[in-house]
Amino acid sequence: MTKESKKRRLEEPDDADKTPTGSPAAALLTPQEESNGNDGYFIPFDQIDKPLPEERELVPSDRPELGDLQYIRPEDKKHFSILFDSNKTNSQLSNSEARELRLAKLIIKVKNGSPSARKTAMRQLTDNARTFGPDSLFSLLLPLLTEPTVSEQERHLLVKLIGRILYKLDDLVRPYTHKILAVLQPLLLDNDQITRIEAREIVSTLSKAAGLPHMISTLRPDIDNDDPQVRDATAKTLAIVATSLGLDNVLPFIDAVCHSKRKWEARFTGLKTVREITVLVGVGILPYLSALVECAAFSMQDERTRLKVLAVDVLSSLAETASPYGIESFEPVLKPLWLGIRKHSGRPLTSFIRCVGNIVPLMDPEDADYYTKRVMNIVVREFSSPDEQMKLVVLKVLRQCVAAQGIENQYILSEILPPFFREFWTRRMALDARNRYAVIETTEALAQRVGVSAVIEHLVAALKNESEPFRRMAVQAMDKIITNQGGAEIPVRIDSLLIDGLLYAFQQQTIDDNVILNGFGTVATTLGTRMSPFVDEISSIILWRLDNASLTVRIQAADLIARLAAVIRECERFDILSKMGTVLYEQLGEEYPEILGSVINSLNSILLAVGIEEMAPPVSDLVPRITPILRNRHEKVQENSIKLIGNVANDGPESISAREWMRICFELLEMLKAPQRAIRRAANDTFGYIAQAIGPQDVLVALMNNLRVQERQLRICSAVAIGIVAETCAPFTVLPALMNEYRVPEIHVQNGVLKALSFMFEYIGDLSKDYVYAIAPLLEDALLNRDKVHRQTAATATKHLALGCIGLGCEDVMLHLLNLLIPNVFESSPHVIERILEGIDGVRACLGPGIIMDYTLAGLFHPARKVRTPYWSIYNSMYVQSADAMVPYYPEIEEISRPELLAFI
Repeated sequence: MTKESKKRRLEEPDDADKTPTGSPAAALLTPQEESNGNDGYFIPFDQIDKPLPEERELVPSDRPELGDLQYIRPEDKKHFSILFDSNKTNSQLSNSEARELRLAKLIIKVKNGSPSARKTAMRQLTDNARTFGPDSLFSLLLPLLTEPTVSEQERHLLVKLIGRILYKLDDLVRPYTHKILAVLQPLLLDNDQITRIEAREIVSTLSKAAGLPHMISTLRPDIDNDDPQVRDATAKTLAIVATSLGLDNVLPFIDAVCHSKRKWEARFTGLKTVREITVLVGVGILPYLSALVECAAFSMQDERTRLKVLAVDVLSSLAETASPYGIESFEPVLKPLWLGIRKHSGRPLTSFIRCVGNIVPLMDPEDADYYTKRVMNIVVREFSSPDEQMKLVVLKVLRQCVAAQGIENQYILSEILPPFFREFWTRRMALDARNRYAVIETTEALAQRVGVSAVIEHLVAALKNESEPFRRMAVQAMDKIITNQGGAEIPVRIDSLLIDGLLYAFQQQTIDDNVILNGFGTVATTLGTRMSPFVDEISSIILWRLDNASLTVRIQAADLIARLAAVIRECERFDILSKMGTVLYEQLGEEYPEILGSVINSLNSILLAVGIEEMAPPVSDLVPRITPILRNRHEKVQENSIKLIGNVANDGPESISAREWMRICFELLEMLKAPQRAIRRAANDTFGYIAQAIGPQDVLVALMNNLRVQERQLRICSAVAIGIVAETCAPFTVLPALMNEYRVPEIHVQNGVLKALSFMFEYIGDLSKDYVYAIAPLLEDALLNRDKVHRQTAATATKHLALGCIGLGCEDVMLHLLNLLIPNVFESSPHVIERILEGIDGVRACLGPGIIMDYTLAGLFHPARKVRTPYWSIYNSMYVQSADAMVPYYPEIEEISRPELLAFI
């Protein structure tokens, strides 16, 4: 079928004789296509009922009053019929009709309008909410929200509008509370988190507007509804009402619902309400914990298992939220919980075990010892449970009980570790990510309690398992345990087994990530000199794999060198490092950038391990080979190349000629355009090392030429590099050139110089005092410039200059700069205002708040709001940071006496 025939087919009217029967997708196919088993394009089933882009119509050109709309949907004509069907002019409309017409125009602009029109319409609707009246507003807004074709953005806008209207209408919304809740409650159960948060905020606003008695009377019929979804939404709504109007006000009603004897559905809703309150309030439940526990405890003896399980789940949530406080509140339920654990099995037992596991951490050591010993027998018994949910709960409870003080290490070693490794360290558990992480965390908790050696001995055997996910889980657990607890306890007798297993896992890996590499590096670093017997074997395997045909294998081998270089250096095997360096040097002609980046990173690790003098190949050969590679645009290659050159420039700059360093500088200038921040940062640091090696003059020339380019990012990075050079080579080597460059009458150059000065003063700190008088005329010129960006950047430079001169006798210059900053507080640009206020704060830190108070008091009570606002911003910032130092400088007022201050003076 051609594109034209498909388009024509979709545009034909849906006549009765042409409408096929069957699935919705069949309606888009011709009978011939059905019979031939059409292999063309099918609209996915999950998209057939969604609004297509073609369903959006353009705004009619003959309706200029709707010109601010972006589009119109077909269903909009049904809800806004007054806009499309009315043939009367504005003069022929009655007052009520004119008001309805205006309301419809504003709401459709909020829904379909352009951003500016939407903002204006929303403000007008909010301000005139009481004029339009709740009846007109909600009769139009609520049906729109229930429309199935409304988009996410439109629903967000309409919910936002309802929230603002509710705030304005206040108690007028009471007759419409039920209708509003009927629309908003489904949003509380939505899959999208943002939608649930928005609906929660609207229900909170509605609760404050309607009041507690009206909200309770509205929700009361739905509390014992037969539909579980309605009860769930009611519980969420009631929890929001409780958190909005105060838990102490709603708690008596919730208690009555949880103790209801008429219908079990009411108690079910009450328990869900308590659980939702726990989620919303968090640790704020502590003052009401006893009452909430009593609400849940009433249903623990219920004959319905479903209700009993929910009550236990609620107690578990309360205990987890209240941790580590509140054990007194749970004492009445400890006996029923213990009896329930012994009596139940399956899904109910899971809830009981989880609840006990959350309550144990609240107990004192003696009680924790008593309950842990008794519950641990059941936990160990459930290790072999086939239920996945039970396994996760048992693992969590095991972590909690092991962390308690009441269980002895010998009991864990003899009774818990063997069944734990037998039941949980299986291939099946390694296949699921959630189970894998739970097992690893529990293994770490056990190692923290009984020692690393006992756990590592069990994990060594898993390193040579046939299942790769199982091997990776073992390496990941080792990495986490040794990283957090150290490996000093690892017995020497298992060193060979451990390294042999790691080498097997390393050679057999097929998944391209760093799990095995990280684990190998962690173990090797922990063993230190104990790695000496295995260095030859490991190096031979690595060198053999560097020549492998597979790209992934070569990358893994190079990355392993980077992780083991420091360990091999600790074992004093310089011959192996030299051999590896020579082999890697020969790999620099690699055509694949991924492996090239790993090779350069390994060379960098070897360089850091052996030093410049012992490096093989020599640095004088290595750096000229790396310089052309800087042009490679792969991020991994760029970053590692710059780090290698930076280390050479920092540790052994004399090994490279000045001409070669300048060639590297010009290559690094291109790196300042890199999109990755790490590359730009490494390039800037390298500029400082090179300037320290060959002097700042030539490097400055290259950097200052970059201040003339149009690209803002390049100018900013060049300014940062100039600041680093100034910090590295002393400011007096850079400042004259910068001040001379400022004389160039080009806006980009001058602005770049100001940025460089700002970074320089930030880096050099209190060394700024030696250059205050020299730089003051330049800052004065910039603060008086017509260009607001100049003034903004100069204010930042002034801030850093002032912060570096605190208490160093430069107050006269700072006062002069303050006089130039103060007039700029009336700027309209928010960026300029922010920088100016920061500059004033920096000067205040140098001058003290007294002088700033003299400037500020004059404008705090000015009749013009635009004058008062910036002065109050200065005052508030000063009050936050220097409130105590402001006291002596407040004006003398007869009504306010300060005898303590006068006595001190």
